[in-house]
Amino acid sequence: MPAETLTKSGRAKAGRQKVTDHRTRTGAVRRAQTRRKLMAAALAVYARKSPDAASIDDFVEEANVSRGTFYNHFGTTQELLDLVSAEISDGILEVIDKVVLTFDDAVERVAAGCLSYMTLAIENRAWGHFVVRVGLQGDAGGELVNIYLPRDLDLARQTGKMHFPTMQVAHDIIMGCVVRSIQSVILGKAPPEHIRQTLEIAFLGLGVEPDVAKRVCRMPVPELPLSGHTDFSTLIRNPG
Repeated sequence: MPAETLTKSGRAKAGRQKVTDHRTRTGAVRRAQTRRKLMAAALAVYARKSPDAASIDDFVEEANVSRGTFYNHFGTTQELLDLVSAEISDGILEVIDKVVLTFDDAVERVAAGCLSYMTLAIENRAWGHFVVRVGLQGDAGGELVNIYLPRDLDLARQTGKMHFPTMQVAHDIIMGCVVRSIQSVILGKAPPEHIRQTLEIAFLGLGVEPDVAKRVCRMPVPELPLSGHTDFSTLIRNPG
């Protein structure tokens, strides 16, 4: 076959491959955009309805997509809720951790992080319902809660300010305190001050000196760029 023919054939093949690659990338971006749209819709629905009252019809109507499109991305509504919770938890924790790291004392770090997170959840009920519904453990809680909290708990143990048998014990005590405290306040079973009282008890259980536990749990909630911010959908990552 003549060299010129081979060259033309090669160019044609490269052209077809380029078109295919472009279509693949475009399809991936559109899929990611639709997925993000559904996630933002879920958060918007929760701003108006309680977790038990929301349904798949609410999500697809808010996102302006079909049921089929929904099931192309999520197998169940719980899968959608878990992903939204993980995405926003990580976004919030990234902001909170920048403030947490301004404290040198490990116990103050844990207190600042917990109080900031709980206060945001109480002030922004749609987000608070997500926390109560799906919790903060496993995939639903995102990745960062399992990085930042153990880091500061370990530092507190190393400096002799906390005492606990295993990291899992300490982690579960704090996470249980955070989730259940948010739930009690949101459901009207306790006043906002409840979050400080339960956190103080949790710290005492982890071996923090009583005067230290009282002091750090009464510290002012650090100011965050997210304070008073209700459109948490902006924390859902944009498709790349």
